[in-house]
Amino acid sequence: MLLDTASLYFRAYFGVPESVKAPDGTPVNAVRGLLEFIDRLVKDHHPDELVACMDADWRPRWRVDLIPSYKAHRVAEERAAGPDAEEIPDTLSPQVPVIEAVLDAVGIARVGVAGYEADDVIGTFTARAKGPVDIVTGDRDLYQLVDDARGVRVLYPIKGVGTLQITDEAVLREKYGVDGRGYADLALLRGDPSDGLPGVPGIGEKTAAKLLAEFGDLAGIMAAVDDPKAKLTPSQRKRLDESRPYVAVAPTVVRVAGDVPLPEVETALPRAARDAELVAALGARWGLGGSLGRLLATLEGTR
Repeated sequence: MLLDTASLYFRAYFGVPESVKAPDGTPVNAVRGLLEFIDRLVKDHHPDELVACMDADWRPRWRVDLIPSYKAHRVAEERAAGPDAEEIPDTLSPQVPVIEAVLDAVGIARVGVAGYEADDVIGTFTARAKGPVDIVTGDRDLYQLVDDARGVRVLYPIKGVGTLQITDEAVLREKYGVDGRGYADLALLRGDPSDGLPGVPGIGEKTAAKLLAEFGDLAGIMAAVDDPKAKLTPSQRKRLDESRPYVAVAPTVVRVAGDVPLPEVETALPRAARDAELVAALGARWGLGGSLGRLLATLEGTR
């Protein structure tokens, strides 16, 4: 099980009231919400391995160099050295180090790699996996990794993590008309304002799905632009032709990397806290009470 950690703690932050605080009055709604998410996921899905994948760089330079608008609207501060600062609610950013400390003390593997997003870490773990993989994320970009033949699914939270959309290829075909492999091409053509991806003007989701059904993949669509006999409307042909510079670089930006240099890490689900004293201290310091206790009890129950 691979967690898109930032996606989940953002959801926890907005789903759990900010009135949930530590003894000193510091909000810990994202921390407690994430622990409750993980507890529920372990109870319901019984993973053998669990990795909390992190954004070491939420806006990698190699993506921005190709498409400068990539996530540009979410930049709070540009930095010459290191990743740009992302716009994060004032009461969420202080909770992230607490989340990291608690995960480490409990013994849940936490992996971020410099120069890469969590999506890329997830993509690489998935590529290396020898068995089924469940990816837990609120980010549809990771639908591109869905692969029935390899048992790769996306568990997409609909309401908390108690209600999850179990996304396999049948779900993708029903909703989008593509399988996992085709989803990246669909997203590229359609564009995604939330990621600053312009897409091809005039090519929405339904049109993109029809073009992919007709021509197979992005390369087939672009080959059709040069084929006067291909079934493209004059408008589609013109817009795709004018979008060649974008189409040439967008696949590298949109597709999840599968070759990230991952560190050696113990991914087995912990059966007890790695550092019980530190867990107790963190629980007391941040008032994590029942949320942390339930997760520890669940982990011990998996022995």
